[in-house]
Amino acid sequence: MKIVFAGTPAVAVPTLEALAASEHEIVAVITRADAPVGRKRVMTPSPVAAAAERAGLTVIKANRLDDEVTEAIRLLEPDLGVIVAYGGLVKRALLDTPTHGWINLHFSLLPRWRGAAPVQHSLIAGDAETGVSIFQLVPELDAGDIFLRRPLPAPDDATAGDLLDAYATESVPLVLDVVDGIGAGTATSEPQTGDVTLAPKLSAADGRLDWTTAASHVFARYRGVTPEPGAHTEIVIAPADDTTAAPAEPITTVLKVLALARTSARGLDAGRLALHDKRVHIGTGSGDNLELVRVQPAGRQSMAAADWWRGLPSGAEISAR
Repeated sequence: MKIVFAGTPAVAVPTLEALAASEHEIVAVITRADAPVGRKRVMTPSPVAAAAERAGLTVIKANRLDDEVTEAIRLLEPDLGVIVAYGGLVKRALLDTPTHGWINLHFSLLPRWRGAAPVQHSLIAGDAETGVSIFQLVPELDAGDIFLRRPLPAPDDATAGDLLDAYATESVPLVLDVVDGIGAGTATSEPQTGDVTLAPKLSAADGRLDWTTAASHVFARYRGVTPEPGAHTEIVIAPADDTTAAPAEPITTVLKVLALARTSARGLDAGRLALHDKRVHIGTGSGDNLELVRVQPAGRQSMAAADWWRGLPSGAEISAR
C-alpha cells in the first residue's frame, strides 16, 4: 500500500523506520515544524523529521493539518494513513483522504486514558495493567474501533519515559500486522467497550510531589511525570540557631527530582529530609521513607543527591513541601 505517516517525537520513529523497510511505500511523512531546543533555543527538526530525511522520504512540516496539507496528501493518492503521536488534530477531510482512512498507535488500553498523556496518567493512577491499542482514527478523541489491544509489561520502577521508549519498540510488529491485514483485506476491528477516562497533557504544576501523601502515591506521581514535565519539590533550608547573631531566615528553593527510589526505611515525618547510610531520605505521609537519588538544584547542573546534601549549610534543618 501507499502510506502517509504522521508523527513527531522519538517514540514515533521505530514505527516509521519499520514501515519504511516494509513492502509498503511511504509517500509522505507529516511532522510538526522545527522547534527551538536547549538553552540556546536552536531551531531543530523533530525526531521524526530527522529520521524521514535520513531515509530520503518526502517530509511535510506543519503544525496544523489545514486545507493545503490535505490537498498535498490527496494528490499522493494514499491507501492508508498511520499516525503515532503527531500532536495535532486530523480533521474530517484529511481523515477521509486515504482509501482506508487512518490508524493510530496509542499507548494505553483504550478506552482507558484517551488523550495526549496516557502512559503518564496510567502511572500516576497506579494502574496494575497498561499497554497499547491500534485503532481507526475518527473525529472524536481516540474513540475509533480497535484493531488490536495488547497489554505490555510495566516494571514497577519504570518511569513514563522508560515505558514510552519500550512500548515504541515493542509496538512495531503489532502495527505492521495491522497494516498488512488492512492491505490484505483481513483486518477486523471492534467498537471500544468499558469506562472512558481522559489523559490530558500534563503541566509543570502536575510535577509537584506532595510528601503528605503515601509513599506509593508520591512514587507513582514521580514515575508518571518523569522525564516530562518533570518532578519537583520546594525545599526549605532552616539554618542552625546561632545565639551570637540574629536568627537567619529560612531559605526556600525549588529542587528538581530526577531520580527517586523506594526504600525499606521508615520514621521520618512527611517532607523531612535526613542522611541515612550516606543516602538522602525523605519522609512521606504513610511513614515510609523514599530516597532522593539524583536532583537538580535551581540554576545548577544535575547531581547525585548525596553531593547536593553535602553542599547544604552544616546543621541546617531541611524539609520539602
